[in-house]
Amino acid sequence: MYDLSIEKFKKSDIVIFAAAVSDYRPKTTSKFKIKKKKEYNISLEKTIDILKKLGSIKKKQILFGFALETDNEIQNAEKKLKQKKLDAIILNSLNDKKSGFHFDTNKVTIIDCNLNKIEYPLMSKKEVAKIIVEKAKDVFFQRIGLGEKIIKQ
Repeated sequence: MYDLSIEKFKKSDIVIFAAAVSDYRPKTTSKFKIKKKKEYNISLEKTIDILKKLGSIKKKQILFGFALETDNEIQNAEKKLKQKKLDAIILNSLNDKKSGFHFDTNKVTIIDCNLNKIEYPLMSKKEVAKIIVEKAKDVFFQRIGLGEKIIKQ
């Protein structure tokens, strides 16, 4: 996944990266079935942060990422935004009863690289996706110098 992400990123204008597939993986693997035991311990190791790597090599690409937070939401999202050199981060809040996992709705805040924040009300995930794509298009058109021209049309 890492290699393919790097390859595709170099040919992309806009990249919206969903949550990490996994932050950790088993430290060791087995080619054989692991027999049942009363207890089994698994050691984990950190995976490569693909989004952070993309941020470190980006040139003119627009790069958006996500942050799922439950405490110190804004501060943690801003930290990820800066560390990963993103153009914007979409903060998913789990502090609303009907947002996040197990629901078709979400409550997000989009924070751009200038730390401007737009907090959205609870809405369908489909509506959230449309907003994110529009925001990415706006950033792209501004970056290539067409932002004002498109808005006026």
